[in-house]
Order: sequence, then structure tokens, then C-alpha cells
Amino acid sequence: MNDAMVKILGSGDAFGSGGRLQTCIYIETGSIRFLIDCGGTALISLKRFGLSTAIIDYIFLSHLHGDHFGGIPIFFLDASLISNRIKQLTICGPQGLERRIKEAQEALYPSTSKRDMPYEIQFVEFKDQLLTKFGPVSVTPYQVKHKSGSPSYALRVETNGKVITYSGDTEWTESLVKASDCADLFLCESNYYDQQVKNHLNYKTIMQHREELTCKRLVLTHMGDDMLMRLSDLQIETADDGKEFLI
Repeated sequence: MNDAMVKILGSGDAFGSGGRLQTCIYIETGSIRFLIDCGGTALISLKRFGLSTAIIDYIFLSHLHGDHFGGIPIFFLDASLISNRIKQLTICGPQGLERRIKEAQEALYPSTSKRDMPYEIQFVEFKDQLLTKFGPVSVTPYQVKHKSGSPSYALRVETNGKVITYSGDTEWTESLVKASDCADLFLCESNYYDQQVKNHLNYKTIMQHREELTCKRLVLTHMGDDMLMRLSDLQIETADDGKEFLI
């Protein structure tokens, strides 16, 4: 059984609190390399950590907010103009992702959504709790509580006998328990320390439900300023840009 290497390319919230980059998680297992989310700073993240847009096989999107998918139009351009990508890229996410991505392309770089690329792009829409296979990688989305113009999901990713779960952005929901059941690694957003803010989690709520989570390792990410100021007080491990996990 091969190990999976998980590297946090961006652990920040939408506002770059603490100077952190926006959500982007890189996973490498065997010859397969993929991203979970591709926030607006994703290309900076990739280049900072020596990764090329040419090597990514899949991008799995938790939801369609800019700090989670806004880096894709620039990813496309770099892949065709800089890294000379030629292999197919598969992008998977909530319903309507192809339209939203093409709209973002047109807003940022007019006419680029109509340009012929030197590589094929395949768009695949998730369906709640339906396992979808992509070669040796399987993804099951679990709908969560976060308004984004389309369903938002926690993603349970299985590859080479390993399970990695990412919460996406969400309030507390039992979907998180199901998505992270016995996962080797559960990356869970904790935007706030104790503030109750709609569409997001806070540390106190996670602690209240900690015994319900059966994951082997729980790591908090997507943290705002009040979380970052209290890192030394936390009883749960936290992510940082560049942090790696071998599972």
C-alpha cells in the first residue's frame, strides 16, 4: 500500500488573514497528483512550492466561491502558455461549475473561455453522496451548510487505501461526521474561535462535537484572525501554508 502525501498549499480564509494563501490542497499518491480546491492565490501557491500546472491530473472543488475556485482561470492560462501542458485536465465540483468557471474566465480574461487549449478540459458535476471514480481516486461529496450559488460539499477522497476528507466551508452538520468517518486525515475549516457566524464553523463548536468524529487525525484550516491569535490555546492541530502530511 502506497503512502499519500498531502501538502497544504493554502490554509487561509477568503481575506488572507495572517498573510496566508487561499485554500488549495495538493495530494500525491503513486503517479497521481491532484488538488482539492483552487483558490484565487493557487498559482502563487503552486509556484512557491515548486509545483507545475502541467502535472495536476484532477481538481476537486468543494464549492464555488472565489477563494476556493477563483484560481482556475489563471491555472488554465499558465498551463497553456507557461508549463506547456498537453494531458487532459479533469475538474469536478458542484452543479453549474463549467458555467461559473467560464464566466470567471470571461470576467478576468475576455475571450479566453472560447480559446482552443492544447489540452482537453473535462468538467464533471458531483451528486450528493454519490461516489465517483477517477482512475485510482474515488470522491464522495456530502452536502454541507454554506450558500455559494450552488450546493457546497465536504469531500471524502479515497486513494490507495487512504481516506482524506476536507470539510469545505460550512456550519456544523452531521454530514461532517459521515464524510470523515475513520478518515486518515480530516482537514476541517475553523474560520472563527467562538463567534457563531452563518455558513462557517468555529473552534468551540468543533470541540463540542469532537467525540463524534472518528477520523484518525483532525487538522484545522481556513482560519481567520481571531483563530490565528489563539493558536497556542488550541487543543487541535492546525494547518499552515507548506505543511505536509504523510498518511
